Amino acid sequence: MSAETNQGPAKVPATLEEIRATVQARYGATAQRVADGALPGACCAPAEGSSGCCGPTNETWDPITADLYDAGETAGLPTEALLASLGCGNPTALAELHEGETVLDLGSGGGIDVLLSARRVGATGKAYGLDMTDEMLALAMENKAKAGATNVEFLKGHIESIPLPSNTVDVIISNCVINLSGDKRQVLKEAFRVLRPRGRFAVSDIIVREGLPAVVKENMALWTGCVAGALEEREFIALLKEVGFESPSIEPTRVYTRDDAVALLEGTGLDLSLADEVEGKFMSGFVRATKPGAPVARSAKPLRPLATLGAAKSSSRACGCDDGCCS
Repeated sequence: MSAETNQGPAKVPATLEEIRATVQARYGATAQRVADGALPGACCAPAEGSSGCCGPTNETWDPITADLYDAGETAGLPTEALLASLGCGNPTALAELHEGETVLDLGSGGGIDVLLSARRVGATGKAYGLDMTDEMLALAMENKAKAGATNVEFLKGHIESIPLPSNTVDVIISNCVINLSGDKRQVLKEAFRVLRPRGRFAVSDIIVREGLPAVVKENMALWTGCVAGALEEREFIALLKEVGFESPSIEPTRVYTRDDAVALLEGTGLDLSLADEVEGKFMSGFVRATKPGAPVARSAKPLRPLATLGAAKSSSRACGCDDGCCS
């Protein structure tokens, strides 16, 4: 019998910092397994050794990350980027990205959605990925190099405090990450801040359709499993409006069944009979909203972030710009 069974299921920590630390440890371990060539990476695994997102420890199928990307989309991208995919949807396929746009992926993981976005915005565009986990960032940098992507940059930081200037991003995407934050209002406020006027919020996430049982909401394995921390539909829409977005909407992309619920509950220490109470109450959804205002002209060059991986280049210019800048 496991220690978790003896002591009861782990509860969700009380503070943002504790939630971050728990999520960071789980996702860092996932990235390391992929980098080491061990089990295929998977989203939100609720138990050690799980090979699937939020799924059972003895199967490779999972109810949330299965079949998100077409083979044609990922052709030519590093296998590791796909194996480390931690999502519940395919935001790049739904976000209607355009040539020359600047895109930011919140919680970019191994980089799959950043690399796909970079293809869509082309050489005149820019794709940023933001992640707090060193192991994921290292894996993403390797995937960037393998893909030969020159319009991609990965940043270290928290989605509650985005290290980019205000009004500089055309599209924000995210894939099953906002539900992991302990301060979702702040995430949405930051997304609103960095978007340009008429900028688009276009994320895939887990959405609760109705109230979940309290024991599910309090279970840390199901928080890192993308479910316990998910917002309800009306709450998500209300928060988007509260921070300033207009025309918010949620498009269901998959409603999860009782079998999916059983797969999620396995390995969490919770009674599997709870699947009857969870069935049909959560879904993957595509969340859209727009920042109001008149469109502004974009800079001819991609913006320089406030924080990046690695040290800044040396400069001999009086203005402080890199020596290769403004030439």
